[in-house]
Amino acid sequence: MPTPPTPATRPAPTLPNELIEEVFLRLPPDEPSSLMRASLASNFWLGLLTGTSFSVRYREFHDTPPMLGFFYSWLHADRPHDEGERPVQRFAFTTKFGARIPEVQEWDDYEALDCRHGRVLFENPFGCPAPLFVWDPMTGCTRYLEKPDGCWGDGATVVCAVSGCDHRLCDGGPVRVVFFTTADGDGCVAHVSVALLEMDDAWSESSDLDLELEWTLSPGLELEARHAFIPEIMPPVLIKDALHFMLSIVDGVRDMAILKYDMASDGLSLIDLPDVRSNGLPLKDHSFIPMAMGDGNLGFAQVDGLTLNLWSGSIQTGAEGLASWTQHRVVDLQNLLPIQNPKESLRLIGSVEGSDIIFVTTDLGIYQISLKSLIWKKLWKSEKFSALIPYMSFYNPQERINPYDEAH
Repeated sequence: MPTPPTPATRPAPTLPNELIEEVFLRLPPDEPSSLMRASLASNFWLGLLTGTSFSVRYREFHDTPPMLGFFYSWLHADRPHDEGERPVQRFAFTTKFGARIPEVQEWDDYEALDCRHGRVLFENPFGCPAPLFVWDPMTGCTRYLEKPDGCWGDGATVVCAVSGCDHRLCDGGPVRVVFFTTADGDGCVAHVSVALLEMDDAWSESSDLDLELEWTLSPGLELEARHAFIPEIMPPVLIKDALHFMLSIVDGVRDMAILKYDMASDGLSLIDLPDVRSNGLPLKDHSFIPMAMGDGNLGFAQVDGLTLNLWSGSIQTGAEGLASWTQHRVVDLQNLLPIQNPKESLRLIGSVEGSDIIFVTTDLGIYQISLKSLIWKKLWKSEKFSALIPYMSFYNPQERINPYDEAH
């Protein structure tokens, strides 16, 4: 019997180029491997996805950079002697993305102080090979720097230095490193030192120490205290052009306040906390954090037992302190999160700026909670973390996928 003829194969229908771009725009930013796989399908798709036009549109479409992972620090008494082999010490990938990891000497000795606008600031208390370095995981650019003269410091952060930037596409731009310290003598004086760093291709993956870096010292703020310091690693929150550090003040008894540094005016001021103690609420370590709320206001979260208390502060432009604190919400975490032992204290260990998201540790794990919707998800197993610093960034598909995946 003769073989029947094979029917002609029709070519697969194709979409217009503009519709293909619209499809790619809707790929979720918290799954950057989707963009990477699409860029490998054809040279045309590669050119489209790596072009500046698509990068700008993609960031505008999704608005807020996703969390691709987080840095963490241990409570000193609970830090393990061996954390195992990791590409970056004390960093957990929550999704696969192509981080360009520098060859840093003595990674184990470095700890992330803060992470903002796609850059990470690390400190090495031993000062070797350098006391500080800034890393951009998307470009691989690293800058090694000394601390300000005569400054051991209590807290530090890194922020984008591009005027008017919306921080959706500021990879490769300059950054400011802000270093807070106090000087004790006849009185206690708070200072902030600021340095401007270029983070362009000329410094990509460089291990050279910048010996010509200039630090600018802000006018001091006299504190009515014998001593003041930033408690452990507690990164500041950024609201508009102002950084807000938690400050521990010692003058006979220990008290807490918020130190505000206005980068536009180069001025320091103190903000009183909500009067939580008058309501019988404690201010124990890891029971409270400042927040940059989604509405642009300064917030304050405090946990008492299994109850989360939330305040919002109304800031007066150009004035020191706050107009008022308003307790606007009380959340029963026992009926929200999986908790095995209700007698074990919960800890607040971080937040996402401008998104009303906080990170809480329980006896069963580390959880991310959206305060608007009260939707939560488990990020990690139960660990004794003292701080969780989210890494927020859009992914550039020109970079490679990192095969190391620590998502839990």
